[in-house]
Amino acid sequence: MSIIATAGVFVGAAALIIVLSVFNGFESLVTSLYNSFDADYVISIKNGKTFIPDNDKIKTIKGIEGIQLVSEVLEENVLLRNGDKQYFAKIKGVSPEVSKVSRLQHLIIDGNLKLTAGGLPYASLGQGVAIGLSLSSNNSLMPLTVYVPNRLVTPDLSNTANAFKILNINVGSVFSVQQDVDSKYFLAPIDFTRELLSYEKEVNAIEVYLNEGVSEKGVQKYLQNIFGPEYEVKNKVQQHELLYKIMRSEKWAVFFILVFILIVASFNVIGSLTMLIIDKQKDIAILKSMGTPMTTVKKIFLFQGMLISGYGGIGGIITGLIICFLQQQFGIISLAGTGSFVIDAYPVKIMFTDIFYVLLIVLCIGLLASIIATRNITRIEENGLAAIIKQD
Repeated sequence: MSIIATAGVFVGAAALIIVLSVFNGFESLVTSLYNSFDADYVISIKNGKTFIPDNDKIKTIKGIEGIQLVSEVLEENVLLRNGDKQYFAKIKGVSPEVSKVSRLQHLIIDGNLKLTAGGLPYASLGQGVAIGLSLSSNNSLMPLTVYVPNRLVTPDLSNTANAFKILNINVGSVFSVQQDVDSKYFLAPIDFTRELLSYEKEVNAIEVYLNEGVSEKGVQKYLQNIFGPEYEVKNKVQQHELLYKIMRSEKWAVFFILVFILIVASFNVIGSLTMLIIDKQKDIAILKSMGTPMTTVKKIFLFQGMLISGYGGIGGIITGLIICFLQQQFGIISLAGTGSFVIDAYPVKIMFTDIFYVLLIVLCIGLLASIIATRNITRIEENGLAAIIKQD
């Protein structure tokens, strides 16, 4: 029974380590995908859709050590057309210098990242947008046509000639981040976007890119102080706050489910100790008659219960870590539908805090189970230890 109890704790601890590590791996993967496309900080106004940026504040930001680029951003939903193909997307107008950001260049899967060349504007399409329009950087015989409702014209069903603003733009490249971004965005020069949307200097946001290796500590607070309370400054996590909250909620939900299973498995520890106590009634009675305090007897069985939980927990953690390491190195378990994902196997990331929490929970559950089981010794004492010896 002790072996069965140890095995139950072993399996529960190993499952906790493996599942938590896989969730960490997925979170790290999603974070890396978004981080490659998102700016380090996004500054936007709290009330309103657009604002006119303060050039003095932008100059102040550019003067901060470690700042690689400050880009003005203007976004809007538009209709794209290539021949008989149509596609709804979101245009993201950015400063042409964004094409120099190395992490964005690594996202290009077709063509070269350029937003202006020879005085002409160029677009960089998300892979999903390009597929929807049957476009690539080298097979576009005609410029891409962009339609957007003309914000300067009052809607009139009897006269639709000026209802839309229409501009053409060349396709320079195609990028791939992940499906949500690829099927939604395309990049264009901000001057082109302003002309399309009939704006002069307005922006939706200001994006700040840091140099690689620069510490982010204190930068967000400094940017907030520059722009004041009317604006909000979001880091990479805050830009997708809901997504990360959902991922963490799922992780901890599964964590507590597995802990509950571990608690159920701890009943084996209680059963094992109870049977051991019943089997050792005579020995307990002899120790008691020799003057051994009952608290000492309880400690013996308490230690036995902790050994069962400790061996099972530590063995499960080590086994879980070995499985995670093998998955990291060799990708033993593949994702279903391989070829449609950015990775082929389940991602794994081991965190020391997870190991600590799992070990702590295993020991706490083992201690509680041992305390419950050793209460049977008190009942034996109440029934009379001398009677047990006499009967023997």
